[in-house]
Amino acid sequence: MGKLIYSGIASLDGYVADRDGNFDWAAPNEEVHGFVNDLDRDVGTFLIGRRMYAVMEVWETMGTADSPPVIQDFARIWQAADKVVYSTTLTQPRTKRTTVESRFDPEAVRRLKETSSKPLGIGGPTLAAAAIEAGLVDEYQIFLNPVVVGGGLRFLPDGLGLRLELLAEHKFGNGVVYLNYRTLS
Repeated sequence: MGKLIYSGIASLDGYVADRDGNFDWAAPNEEVHGFVNDLDRDVGTFLIGRRMYAVMEVWETMGTADSPPVIQDFARIWQAADKVVYSTTLTQPRTKRTTVESRFDPEAVRRLKETSSKPLGIGGPTLAAAAIEAGLVDEYQIFLNPVVVGGGLRFLPDGLGLRLELLAEHKFGNGVVYLNYRTLS
């Protein structure tokens, strides 16, 4: 059975984007990017919303021979994985190995987890909130950046109550801290 892992980069105060929707402060350096690559290497399917898809679809053509090795590596990881995009406005995928669903169906994701031999990644706080509320997220991977943005789009939804167990932590040279938690039942 595949586990569902919610992964993201956040400010120290818990936001993935500021009030204006900016997240340029979250761009990973080579050390962090390489670490993310290693985490995502085994993901069989990425579940993402339309906005996250708009950000990530560039990986379909990035990673050419003149790109840094860490970029080439992530492009291969992205292109090798299946993608499910949840969108009420997008009707056709713009990338390979991608399907579009008009709505998030917790039971369909539950079945996908049951039949998958690889981990599934979920990205984007809005979609992740629906999966969290449905009790589908097994692990959380958060990269806390040494920046406070004071408001915006939260990594975790308000009103959430969870018990978690710390599985791993790592500090990077640029001050980013990685935390990996497992959901306790």
